Order: sequence, then C-alpha cells, then structure tokens
Amino acid sequence: MPYVILTALLLLLAWAPSLWVRHVLRRHGAERADLPGTGAELARHLIERLGLDGVTVERTDPFRDHYDPATRTVRLSPDHHDGRSLAAVAVATHEIGHAIQFARDEPLSRLRSRWLPLANALKRTGILILTALPIIAIVLKAPAAMLGVVVLSLLLQLAGALAYLIVLPEEYDASFVKALPILKGGEYVAEGDLPAVRRVLQAAAWTYFARALGDLVNIGRWAMIVLRR
Repeated sequence: MPYVILTALLLLLAWAPSLWVRHVLRRHGAERADLPGTGAELARHLIERLGLDGVTVERTDPFRDHYDPATRTVRLSPDHHDGRSLAAVAVATHEIGHAIQFARDEPLSRLRSRWLPLANALKRTGILILTALPIIAIVLKAPAAMLGVVVLSLLLQLAGALAYLIVLPEEYDASFVKALPILKGGEYVAEGDLPAVRRVLQAAAWTYFARALGDLVNIGRWAMIVLRR
C-alpha cells in the first residue's frame, strides 16, 4: 500500500508542472478582438521590426512552441499561430526572444546549442536500452549484469533530464529580459493585461523545467521498481 501511494505521489509530481503550464496557456487563450493580430502576425512583425533577417514563422503541433536555431524558425502551435489571444501574443514574443538571443550570439543561447542535443541523445539512448531489455536478458543471462544495464539506462536518462535544467536561465531571459520589455510598451497589449502576460511568459519559461521534472520523476519510479526486485 505505501508503495502504491508513493507511486501515485510521484506521478502527480511528474504531471503537475506540465498541467500547470497547459492550464495557464488555456486560461489566457481566449480570443480577443481588441488585440492587433495573431501570434504569427506579431512574430513576423517583430522579425521585421528587430531586423531578424532570415527568421521565419511556421505552424507546429499543439504545445510544441519553440525556436529552431538550426533553421532559424519560430514554430508556434495552432492556437498560438492563428489565435488572437494573450497566450498567443506572449508565447510568440517569447520565441522571438530566443531568436534575438541567437541573432546576437549571446552566451545564454549557446546553452541550448550545446546541451539540448546532448540531453535528447542521452534520453533516447537510455530509453532504447530499456526497450531492448528483453533481448539483452537473453544475451546476458545474468541477473547482476541485467541490473547493471538497467542502472546504466537510468543514469543516462537522469543525465539527459539534468541537461534540460541547464537551459532554464535561457528560458527566463527570453521571457523577462527579451519578451516582456517588448510587450510593456502598450503597442501590443494593454497595461491592464500585463499581469496575465507575465503569467504566460512564466509558463513558457518553465516548459523545459516541467519536462525535466517529469523525466526525473519517471526515472525515480523505474528506480523504485528495480530496487524492489
């Protein structure tokens, strides 16, 4: 019974940050006729205004908003690409904040280039090892060796999750050093909407943290299963 309760608490901890981020985005995702344009229109306007030559904007999957430095593309989910809402405006400006970081070759922008590919590679490798566990068990035929393989997989996933946390300063810079000053001027959102905009920018900044925490808790759950055996 305690194990079931602990597992439930871990799952709640894993999902809570992501659910909070989605709640904030949905709460401020209502269409607003008083806003000058959609998220995509604002992003393209800022690209031109800030001289971010070569940066483009395109639609992506829901909750997959990001800036791709390799192709210099701001990718916005359908609600933020086509929506005329505070969430769309704030998220679009946050991603433009990342484009500014890379255009200026700021030290923070190098965190993403250096660590995110490594984080993804470590995580994929760890998951691949777990997926291949039945085959590995047939080959090794040794419980101690199998335990070592599982521990290696968990360590790789743990390293990948921690690498995600390294980019948190870059996310906060994109939200509160780059995006917020742009939106504070009153040209795009009214002053009375700034508290809501701040909440959306905070949610955008914590997206990678929420993902990393979910990974860490999932790793902890696997570790508990291994230790019980």
